[in-house]
Amino acid sequence: MEIINFILEFLKNPTPILSDFISEYGALTYALLFLIIFVETGFVVMPLLPGDSLLFAVGFLASSTGKIEISFVIPLLIGAALLGDNLNYFVGKYFSEYVKSKDKILFLKREHITKTEEFYAKHGGQTVIMARFVPIVRTVAPFVAGAGSMKYSTYITFCILGAVLWVTAITLLGYFLGTNEWVKHNLEKVVLGIVAFSVFPMVFAFVKAKFAK
Repeated sequence: MEIINFILEFLKNPTPILSDFISEYGALTYALLFLIIFVETGFVVMPLLPGDSLLFAVGFLASSTGKIEISFVIPLLIGAALLGDNLNYFVGKYFSEYVKSKDKILFLKREHITKTEEFYAKHGGQTVIMARFVPIVRTVAPFVAGAGSMKYSTYITFCILGAVLWVTAITLLGYFLGTNEWVKHNLEKVVLGIVAFSVFPMVFAFVKAKFAK
């Protein structure tokens, strides 16, 4: 039960937990951050890790405490996101025939994969960039891209652009707000607001699909 509470607290606001980890383990924090971003983007079974709120917390702590080097952590986490995405893509590619032969794999239904492929076909590689900013979707999208028909040359170009934009934008948002007094006193609300904003497209799509039926 304590582990579950810890995970829920970390998902809600990773800033205080991350701050304690920095105080306890110092430079090992970079390894932890790399691992979390890599796992969230690289393992299709781990879509609920707090990517957006974690990046914001990293920027916030870099600005407010100076214990994280912003010029080092941004390239590091871009690299983690790219490695995770590529692992996810090639796992999807390797198991593409198996995936297409099943009605459901884990929480993925065949119809979800089909709809995602149709979305890729309609919007092209920019889908990879858009998916990057939506929790869960950013974990599933590389897998589906690999299992589908998207060429790697197309995928990797937009994958790099998406990773750079995602990590840089959200981390710098936290960094520049790190000295704001209102943000400091309402940090949990800000983090929850970021999470709510990032999942809104997914909720909207779900509601729209329900009404369409």
